[in-house]
Amino acid sequence: MSTILHITASIRSNEESVSRSLSSKLVDSLVERNGANVVNRDLAANDLPFIDAVRFAANLVPLAERSDEQRELAAIADTLIAELQDADTIVFGVPIYNFSVPATVKAWADLVARAGTTFQYTANGPEGLLTGKKVYITTTSGGTPVGSAYDFMTPWLTLFLGFLGITDVEIVAADGIMGADGEAKIASAHEQIEMLAA
Repeated sequence: MSTILHITASIRSNEESVSRSLSSKLVDSLVERNGANVVNRDLAANDLPFIDAVRFAANLVPLAERSDEQRELAAIADTLIAELQDADTIVFGVPIYNFSVPATVKAWADLVARAGTTFQYTANGPEGLLTGKKVYITTTSGGTPVGSAYDFMTPWLTLFLGFLGITDVEIVAADGIMGADGEAKIASAHEQIEMLAA
């Protein structure tokens, strides 16, 4: 059976968050259509450390050569990387905060980008090693139009995933939901999900 990794990042609860609602609906639809195991990773739990020099160095030491301290420091990155490696499909529920990704998403990215594991350096430049995966990014914003000159979230996340070798990315957006037509935009995103799952 395939595996879906469901990554959420909204600081709002499941009942209040539109990005959580959209991504959950998409996950449920994919499971209903194809069947799948679902692994949930809630980045808003704020249990991911920001990378520092010591943790960065520990992450680069081969598993068999790590000290006990290095094993402890690298454990969370090992877990996050394994989640990515095991997933066939990745569904993000990520709002746009201040024109970009929530800080927790950047913390996650810094932990999963590991040379020799999720990407490698070659004579032709970096090459992603997590190929063959499908990604859906469900996103929301209060006012930032997705795809506009000041949307730095969707291009950055798409670029980062491509750096890891994940290039099959589809975006479902309910942007500008604080505007007068916010409800209509949310409804349109739900319709898009229904079409994707049909």
